[in-house]
Amino acid sequence: MKTESFTNYMSRVIENLKKEERYGTAYIYSYALKALRIYKGKNDLPFSVFNKMEMKHFEQYLLNNKRSWNTISTYFRALRAVYNRAVDEEIIKGELRLFHHVFTGVTSEKKLALEVSEMRELIAKNCSRTMLGETGLSPSLQRARDLLTLMLLLQGIGFSDLIHLRNVNLKKSGGKQYFLHFRRQKTGTELNIQVPPEAMAIIERYHSKDSFSLYLLDLLDGRSRGEEAYGEYRRQLRIFNYNLSRLATLCGVDSPVSSYTARHTWATLAKYCEVPEEVISEGLGHSSLEVTRTYLKRFENEKLSKANLIIMDYVFKGNQRLWNS
Repeated sequence: MKTESFTNYMSRVIENLKKEERYGTAYIYSYALKALRIYKGKNDLPFSVFNKMEMKHFEQYLLNNKRSWNTISTYFRALRAVYNRAVDEEIIKGELRLFHHVFTGVTSEKKLALEVSEMRELIAKNCSRTMLGETGLSPSLQRARDLLTLMLLLQGIGFSDLIHLRNVNLKKSGGKQYFLHFRRQKTGTELNIQVPPEAMAIIERYHSKDSFSLYLLDLLDGRSRGEEAYGEYRRQLRIFNYNLSRLATLCGVDSPVSSYTARHTWATLAKYCEVPEEVISEGLGHSSLEVTRTYLKRFENEKLSKANLIIMDYVFKGNQRLWNS
């Protein structure tokens, strides 16, 4: 009996993920398979394509094509998951430590957090007269600014979690105090976030007016289902990132700004304020401290650079400076 090809097997896995409404994972798996097929120059790939040397060559191919280390890691983790599943189902025997010599970790190669001064420029700077004339920010840019502010106010909530918040997630805790109780889209971690008055004002501004919608905000129409709903989410994410980029340009912020900005900035500023890593991790709803430490790795590198400058100034220039001076 002819063994099923890897292409057919992974395609079946992707279809099953869609049936389970795990569209984000299916989306990643599809791109990983597409990259491998382009690399090999054919559509139908046998399981025999998987060996240590071939995987190393594939990694180099991705690097040569300007893929980031995090993208490479995402592809290999997807391929590894499907390969291991085939081994578990006894479709193939499998090769021991097949993916050990390719990168499957996470790097902090890009600056995702902003300096506090940059964040202030984005969320508080009056761009209306100096840059845009008397009319002020366009509705789309004002919405992007408001949503970015809201994400920062709500403990660096992720865009996927924000956009999928439902009316039932907003609860009153007495008086005019509100909090959000929900599970994260990515990990299922349960979170309780106090809603400060500034955040509540933004929520009320963009609260869905559609009586048929279950969603708290007017970002999704609430009528789409399944893959169509996931496509709508992806469109809103692209629009948000595009408008954040435009807003950054208008406000004179040179650092890249995206849907990740509020989350990483919240974590980094909390670290600067000496909030314990365990508290930061819990606030972000991370599944482990290791994920949080990846967020904060750039901060640790900056601390080491500062320490080195202090020591070098002392040795070579005779300037003794204290750490907190």
